[in-house]
Amino acid sequence: MKGQSVSVSKAKKAIADYKKAIGRSDGIAELSIFYCEEAFGFLESYSMEDEGYFAALIRMYERSLEIVSSLAPAERMIYLGRLDKLRSRGRNVGWAIEEGFNSLWFAAALDER
Repeated sequence: MKGQSVSVSKAKKAIADYKKAIGRSDGIAELSIFYCEEAFGFLESYSMEDEGYFAALIRMYERSLEIVSSLAPAERMIYLGRLDKLRSRGRNVGWAIEEGFNSLWFAAALDER
């Protein structure tokens, strides 16, 4: 990983390109949650301390919650487990990610619908 850059914008562009090309909500939910899962994998492997990266991860988690909340209840259930697992992974990373994820999760009240 030495000498390589991490590009949040390239990952976000791939999601935006999909949205323009196909735009299915379930596909956007899948991609945005996958983004968060891979971002955590990277953080857990490389112990990066980049506040901008953390902020982008929290924003993508928020976007994921918004997209999932717009899905039909049967479709929504597919993604809620993954989003909940991401919340628990947040405690291992720090930088207020766990607090941010929990705050967004409870504000969305997805488990009450």
